Amino acid sequence: AKKTEKHQNRPILKHFYNPMDLEQLSITKKTVVGVQFLFVAFGATVLVPLLIGIDPATALFTAGVGTFLFHFVTKGKVPIFLGSSFAFIAPIIAATKEWGLPGTLAGLTAVSLVYFVISALVKWQGKKLLDRIFPPVVIGPVIILIGLSLSGSAVNMAKTNWILAFASLLTAIGVLTFCKGMMKLVPIISGVIVGYIIAICMGLVDFSGVAAASWFAIPVHFDSITHFQLAPFLYMIPVAIAPVLEHIGDVYVVSAVAKKDFVADPGIHRTMFGDGLACLVSAFLGGPPETTYSEVTGAMSITKVTSPAVIRIAAATAICFSVIGKLSALLQSIPQAVLGGIMLLLFGTIASVGVQNMMQHKVDMNETRNVIIMSVMLTMGLGGAVLSSGSFAISGIGLSAVIGVVLNLVLPRTQKAETEE
Repeated sequence: AKKTEKHQNRPILKHFYNPMDLEQLSITKKTVVGVQFLFVAFGATVLVPLLIGIDPATALFTAGVGTFLFHFVTKGKVPIFLGSSFAFIAPIIAATKEWGLPGTLAGLTAVSLVYFVISALVKWQGKKLLDRIFPPVVIGPVIILIGLSLSGSAVNMAKTNWILAFASLLTAIGVLTFCKGMMKLVPIISGVIVGYIIAICMGLVDFSGVAAASWFAIPVHFDSITHFQLAPFLYMIPVAIAPVLEHIGDVYVVSAVAKKDFVADPGIHRTMFGDGLACLVSAFLGGPPETTYSEVTGAMSITKVTSPAVIRIAAATAICFSVIGKLSALLQSIPQAVLGGIMLLLFGTIASVGVQNMMQHKVDMNETRNVIIMSVMLTMGLGGAVLSSGSFAISGIGLSAVIGVVLNLVLPRTQKAETEE
């Protein structure tokens, strides 16, 4: 019976490797697995630049380079893929209206500063310091705001053609609900493909850009850093808090999947520094901030492939794809309604992750201080509050995060709350 059960639960890639003997995989088989991992992360990686108005090829290139840098810093031990971060979509869109896209991208260098500082603090004081300053009652609302703050944009894009939007949305929902194995990990790509095919049949796709694009193109834009301004730099600092803490959680998850303690070796301060370095290089190259991708971690869990070498193959594939000019033009030809349909699911899902985070950490909403922290953060974040002084201004998710940290530190704790901590 045990043998039968084991046979039924073998991963999808059973024809390519023996999951108990990964080190003996041939180069060809490792390449096949690595390319598949990239496709798991591909949809989210290119969706972020499409939403904020930059070349998706740039995001693919910076994701590949960033992943290689991360593996260098972590001594090649941690099987993590870095891709475009969704946490910065709303802040980038808002900052672009105020300072322009080049100035905003240059301001994203602040993200790496936050990673570097917290990395140093973790090495000095340990993770307990983070738990004290950024508990779940603060992080949960921040994640919720990341999703809900973009709900208006999702609806505005979707309503340009509801047929395409619902086709993409229902496909993604169907894949998540009914599919199994690796297919369950690619709802975004599936939804976009179905919506795109329908758009082609309806004559709503303009291929002139694809025809005009060259086969080979340089995917980076080095001039973004020349537009550096202090205001967007300061604006991005508090926004980086949520992905930094998400990074910590992802490292624990990867450790569990790989059955190795990456928190201890090479150390979470190294993984955080590697992520920060990737964000810094991405900003210099005109790309979005990088973050650890849970999609790839999920793929590793299913396939049982946890070799960092395979992740590096995925990164190399991303770099190769990024220099294909026609691929970038094809991605940019996707109608807004198709992306809007995906966003209706995606941003709501992000908000639900915030709720799940609070539930998993058993945040007691009967506690007055917890109600106050969450209420003020959500109201300030969704209400459009702005705190400004001279050329400096902070608003939205960043302002809410700062307020949440301050309230958590100053509001008195009940004896019950202290006991639970």
